[in-house]
Amino acid sequence: MGNSNAEYTTIDEYIRQFEPEVREKLERLRAVIKEAAPDAVEKISYQMPTFYLYGNLVHFAAFKTHIGFYPAPSGIEAFNEEIAKYKWAKGSVQFPMEQPIPYELIERIVRFRVAENIRIHEEKKSSVPAVVPGTVNES
Repeated sequence: MGNSNAEYTTIDEYIRQFEPEVREKLERLRAVIKEAAPDAVEKISYQMPTFYLYGNLVHFAAFKTHIGFYPAPSGIEAFNEEIAKYKWAKGSVQFPMEQPIPYELIERIVRFRVAENIRIHEEKKSSVPAVVPGTVNES
């Protein structure tokens, strides 16, 4: 199992710490996320592999008995019926190591989160008032 005290700067470093069978699951999970969110940037946040697109998109992490997947509360709510068979909380779900990882479900959740983050980003952009030189709203 991995070194929980280590500080990682890349997802590669994070994944390298695990046994081969866990590394394989993490690499496949990473590939599924990359395919579903090709414009997202990889980074480490909260010492977990993270994909970022106009904000944190999803995180994932390996533990002794499960893979944790963190798609924010909205990602859990949108797929609550399919996630119900797993241990889950407001913004996370645990996929047991001894069971197949539901990569197709993860892909759909990531696509949902991509659309959500883009929509929120566009709404924020359109709600920012334009600054017109010589007017009251000029800083």
